[in-house]
Amino acid sequence: MPAGIALHFDRVSTKGSHNDLRLRIGPYQQKCDSYYFGLDEAPTAPGGLGARLARLLDQWSSQIAGLGAGGTAYLPFDFFDQCTAWLRVSAAQVRDFDPIPGARIQCSLGDLAAQVGANRSTLAATGP
Repeated sequence: MPAGIALHFDRVSTKGSHNDLRLRIGPYQQKCDSYYFGLDEAPTAPGGLGARLARLLDQWSSQIAGLGAGGTAYLPFDFFDQCTAWLRVSAAQVRDFDPIPGARIQCSLGDLAAQVGANRSTLAATGP
């Protein structure tokens, strides 16, 4: 994994359902649920929960790659009946947005893409 990029999205339990995922950004941590990813039983979603989570990070990678010309991308990481949670990634300084204290990192888009790729590989390897 790239050194110095404090972004990790991983499974803390392979049982699936609630509080089995963790997003870490620097010192900030948030438990997340895989529940809605586990509901995807479509034929286009083979490989179990690890593969489904890996496909989510594939989408993150696509969004990050599109930021080469500037702009902002929103990367979903948690879904609930009542709300969703997203990471905001910007290729420029954002002055009108206050992140959760301690939940902010600054790095190159290339380093971020490499870290997302490393997290994707780890998630894919967790299996069903």
